[in-house]
Amino acid sequence: MKRNSILALAMMLTFGLLLAACGGNTGDSGSESEGNNGGGDEGDSFTSSLTLGSGSTGGTYYPFGGEIATILNDNIDVEGFEVSSVSSGASVENIANIGQGKWQLGLAQNTTSLDAINGRADFEGNKVDNFGVIASLYPEAMHVVTLGSTGIDSIADLKGKKVAIGPPGGAIRYAAEFVLKAYGIEEGDYTPFKEGLGDAKDKLQNGTIDATIDVTAVPAPSANELHASTKDVEFLSLDEKAVQMFEEETTYKEYVIEPGTYEWEDEPVTTVTATALLIASTDQVSEELGYEITKAIFENSEDMSIKQAEMISEDNAFIGVQDLPLHPGAKKYYKEIGILENYEGE
Repeated sequence: MKRNSILALAMMLTFGLLLAACGGNTGDSGSESEGNNGGGDEGDSFTSSLTLGSGSTGGTYYPFGGEIATILNDNIDVEGFEVSSVSSGASVENIANIGQGKWQLGLAQNTTSLDAINGRADFEGNKVDNFGVIASLYPEAMHVVTLGSTGIDSIADLKGKKVAIGPPGGAIRYAAEFVLKAYGIEEGDYTPFKEGLGDAKDKLQNGTIDATIDVTAVPAPSANELHASTKDVEFLSLDEKAVQMFEEETTYKEYVIEPGTYEWEDEPVTTVTATALLIASTDQVSEELGYEITKAIFENSEDMSIKQAEMISEDNAFIGVQDLPLHPGAKKYYKEIGILENYEGE
């Protein structure tokens, strides 16, 4: 699904031609750039000092990235090894920086990762495929959130409203614009605010905006925080037609937030889902270091305090990963523990 020219221009201005710079770092034969030697056979671009792109401070990626960095720093004994987790616009920016050779690790949705390796959506004309999956982390679901006091009963009611559609550099923006379009709401039919639920909950609470669209962990801490302060949170379900559009035109799949997932929500909410992944550069993270990273995460995930880490397990290792390449180090680890045969990708 092509992005409109205005959004493309905004993305380019936001990242300072970052995605365009990625066009030369796709792992194709003969493709090299300064500071990123295309993952040469001698590993002359490999490094043990790593930067991990996480997400914005209001979302789940940001604290999750910090906990991953702590786990890796505490459990990997390699000379010169260190990981620094940094805030970012999330999936798109993280993949773009890995493509450019600026960062070595990142959190990203599987949907955005597929767009990157296929050169579509935010990566149209700028394919990035110099990365592999380390691990599937946890499911994410689209949350279309409003307050009961707004009188908004459906996504169709968002026409003419003020809606937070996610920060630049994340996968949320694409999904938000897609779901609005599924209801006939085009650019210009609403006032966009460029932030996700974590950053927008105060604006929703004080009436600055009418609704927010986010793709985040289930349950979303920010939704619980908003309900704790307002006792008035409403989730808007997607109808069958909108879900069908997502499944036919994107890699999102139908998902139901079951009653009780949020203790204050007693009705099922129909939405769509993606999967949060940890990815690593294949140019700058060697097979051996990728193995150590994968091993450290799987063998120490119980030390993470963030609830979503409970999803990291051998049984869930390949959820959302099919059709994406594994990092060579992850392949080595999964083969060692006897689960690689469950992977159906490359």
